[in-house]
Amino acid sequence: MKTFVYGPAGSGKTSRGLQRLEDLIQFPSGGVLVYVPQRTLAEPYYDLIRTQAGGQPDVLTIGGLSRRMVDLFWPMIAEEAGFAQPSAPPVFLNLETSQYFMAKVLEPLIQDGLFESVTINRNRLYTQVLDNLNKTALNGYDLQTLGERLKLGDIGDPEQTRIYQDALLAATTFRAFCLAHNLVDFSLQLNTFTRHLWLAGGLCQEYLIEQYPHLIVDNLEETTPVEHDILRDWLPHTESALLLFDTEAGYRTFLGADPESAFGLRSACDEILELDAPRDSNPVLINLVERLGRTLQRPGQHDPEPLTLPELGESFRVAQSRFFPEMLDSVADVIASLVEHEGVPPSEIVVLSPFLSDALRYSLSEKLHLRGIQTRSHRPSRSLRDEPVSQALHTLALAGHPEWELIPSRFDLAYAFLQVFTDIDLVRAQLLAESVLGVRERKLALKPFGELSFEVRDRITYSVGERYDRLLAWLADYQAQDLLPLDHFWGLLFGELLSQPGYGFHDDLSVGEVAANLIDSSRNFRWMNEDMFEDYEALGLEYLRMMQEGVIAAQYIRSWQAEDENTVLLAPAYTFLMRNKMVEYQFWLDIGSHGWHERIFQ
Repeated sequence: MKTFVYGPAGSGKTSRGLQRLEDLIQFPSGGVLVYVPQRTLAEPYYDLIRTQAGGQPDVLTIGGLSRRMVDLFWPMIAEEAGFAQPSAPPVFLNLETSQYFMAKVLEPLIQDGLFESVTINRNRLYTQVLDNLNKTALNGYDLQTLGERLKLGDIGDPEQTRIYQDALLAATTFRAFCLAHNLVDFSLQLNTFTRHLWLAGGLCQEYLIEQYPHLIVDNLEETTPVEHDILRDWLPHTESALLLFDTEAGYRTFLGADPESAFGLRSACDEILELDAPRDSNPVLINLVERLGRTLQRPGQHDPEPLTLPELGESFRVAQSRFFPEMLDSVADVIASLVEHEGVPPSEIVVLSPFLSDALRYSLSEKLHLRGIQTRSHRPSRSLRDEPVSQALHTLALAGHPEWELIPSRFDLAYAFLQVFTDIDLVRAQLLAESVLGVRERKLALKPFGELSFEVRDRITYSVGERYDRLLAWLADYQAQDLLPLDHFWGLLFGELLSQPGYGFHDDLSVGEVAANLIDSSRNFRWMNEDMFEDYEALGLEYLRMMQEGVIAAQYIRSWQAEDENTVLLAPAYTFLMRNKMVEYQFWLDIGSHGWHERIFQ
């Protein structure tokens, strides 16, 4: 039986998927594949699988599925797919390493005038070229049509025509480099799977059909045309299939999702089931959502029966402020009232904005902290370089490797001390940095606390001085050993010292999350490039250079899974939607901003 279930959020679609998965685990009749458009949307299924004994189903995205198949069938299709070294294994790239190799490929071209009229940061330029490559693959387009398709979105600026040509040149040059060196980024991985494995039929298709006679596809509306083509071919050969479609979602449209095409898959199913809105839904808010939707779909046309604020009651309120800080104070006051007087758990509160800048995150976090409320934030596109924790670890890496002959500035050292030591303010951190920073034979040499003048030691305090000397002793012990990879250095430093009581990383899950992401990133970079560098020193220096250039972090699943019942979430609206979790209270900041409904021009 193939069943297509659709309905609004909260109507029980994922619950049906979980029940179906539990039945298949308890009464196995073949392999099960749970298919989702993004790993973060699979969390409910992972939670269920952990509690079940018996056969373990696979939970995959199109990226995971295509990678497995390309890796498995590589000897059969490598030469046909155009790879120059078919007898050598493939090297799969994530977002970070893709940007790294794209930088190596494009830097000479950029120096010769490529993208000369584009003023965005290099790392943003690289991600947009990768985005173009990914979308051609997800829509099944030929790469050579990229320039013409970009012109379809032209806004009339003749300069854009040159940029589109440059974008095509950048994409094709990077693709040629990958084929020559067996590097497989996401777009090439997907192209290889769809064109040379799935569409060709044969052994790969037979393998998947036999391996997974049972399919559960959740959040179908977030999938892309290429995925729909695969599912359309696959469904007739399954013993059972459950397709779940959210009628109010389709948030990943800018990333290639096609809800209309996905809804068309219902014709390939035996049973179609529509679910109603949840019984405990607020009818006032449902009415508001419907009115807003109609207004956005028909810009310039007014609803004949506009809602009034009295009609909305307490379900929806608009707070007007003259200045931005006043708006943040108002939001912080209401949140404090909900938590302190109405007993609302902070985890049931989220503050959303079109964009979450550093200034906005810091200002609102400080205002809530002053009211005794802890916060957490999630910005997946944020560079590791921009995280204060990463900056501190970068500075400590220079302190731990004086042979690199890279001297951090006193400002970087002061901010590292501010992150590393508790009970220290910026003034004393700067005083400590100015007092201990020294250079000997072009190498960094930090003075022990005992060598500072009495007046300086007294101002900094001996408590901070004792922890500073422990840091120096740890670095000295590390330098007495053979050189280790950079990820080993950070892992040891974090585990043995910085996470201990008295240091700034102690008992702070958000700090630990950033540190873990940085360690994972440097480890992945080492695994990918170990053969290209003569030693760990050169490899570590190259990673630090890449990090300082602002390479965007890859998606680390722990960042999406991090939950704390005692914190309020601060996030961009799109990020919150992709978490696929509902809360009782939402605060929308700056509702007059065009960022709520306009795509950033790229």
